[in-house]
Amino acid sequence: MDEKIIKELISKAAGMRKISYTPYSKFNVGAALLAKNGQVYTGCNIENASYTPTICAERTAFFKAISENVREFTAIAIIGGASDAEELEYCFPCGVCRQVMSEFCDDDFIIIIAKSEDEYKVYTLPQMLPERFGPKDVLG
Repeated sequence: MDEKIIKELISKAAGMRKISYTPYSKFNVGAALLAKNGQVYTGCNIENASYTPTICAERTAFFKAISENVREFTAIAIIGGASDAEELEYCFPCGVCRQVMSEFCDDDFIIIIAKSEDEYKVYTLPQMLPERFGPKDVLG
């Protein structure tokens, strides 16, 4: 994947991190999802006092895209950390987010885990979720 695109996705994800709603955990995450049509869908994590309705940044981005009938994706950038962190650590997607990716993404889907535009790691979906369970397992 082109480094310029990676940096643009990380930048958009970092912007979303800043508007996360995290009054309980104070752990802010932003995501930027690149659809195959070139459109970028962004998301931030949104918490709730009862925790169960809380949604991760990655799923927010996916569900925004899916609600607009977009179903094919190329890559996602994820950046997160404590709201008061001076330096971020790598923030990997949770199991639920990985399963959502498995539902809508092919094996060549790229997952960018970033601390900044200059510090990031790139994975494929099979590296993040080996032996994954997806639509092919149900539909045949």
